[in-house]
Amino acid sequence: MDQDSVHMVAASKVPMLKPGEYELWRMRMEQYIQMVDYSLWEVIENGNAPPITKLVEGVETIIAPSTAEEKAQRRLELKARRTLLMGIPNEHQLKFNSIKDAKSLLQAIEKRFGGNAATKKTQRNLLKQQYENFTASNSEVLDQTFDRLQKLISQLEIHGESISQEDVNQKFLRSLSPEWNTHTIVWRNKPEIDTLSLDDLYNNLKIYEPEVKGTSSSNTNTQNVAFVSSNNTSSTNGAVNTAHGVTTASTQATAVNSTTIDNLSDAVICSFFASQPNSLQPSFYY
Repeated sequence: MDQDSVHMVAASKVPMLKPGEYELWRMRMEQYIQMVDYSLWEVIENGNAPPITKLVEGVETIIAPSTAEEKAQRRLELKARRTLLMGIPNEHQLKFNSIKDAKSLLQAIEKRFGGNAATKKTQRNLLKQQYENFTASNSEVLDQTFDRLQKLISQLEIHGESISQEDVNQKFLRSLSPEWNTHTIVWRNKPEIDTLSLDDLYNNLKIYEPEVKGTSSSNTNTQNVAFVSSNNTSSTNGAVNTAHGVTTASTQATAVNSTTIDNLSDAVICSFFASQPNSLQPSFYY
């Protein structure tokens, strides 16, 4: 397969530009084009030799390249421009198709989607606020919290905001839910917390996750059992008091109330488990 064929196959995987993600798209486009043909990105960054033109009856006309070198440079220019256009959504094709060289095309795309100084400042302030308010969700596992924070830090760096390693690590530890307190307190006071990478901190905490989540589940189950025990005891005591009052009347009444106590206890327990998720219901419950 020749180079043109390789380029055509790879073109189907061109990164597509999405609103609000120009910086990410540019980074991915640069990596993609350099993978396909590094010389294409040089044309986009530095520009290419402008085509030779001449006036024909008062109209500027491009002269077709004649030498092998001129033809090669023209082919690179066309490939670079075409690749950039393939990464732009259909609704913007007409606007950018009139731009004939790759360097000017990328500059126009940046001006349209990259924002000006005011919009970049607004975006930077919004990201800083999100960083300050960052916290883990109760439904998240450690991986998800780490990934969200890592993405936020990368976005801040793209906008020129530098955050110290200590601040990043402390932010990650403070953001975790209270069930992690036993471990986060220890790590927040370790001397290496100033220089430890966020990846290393995450990996050190990751080994404790089964223990932390297991403890949390145990606490939940203990509360459920306590609830059942409390309701069962309360209901039984009430029934016993009633039964005790009736005992003075006759032995037969005592037997009847004893049966009532057992039935009441079973009813309370069954009622409780019926209100719980299926994972908490015992196998004997129907």
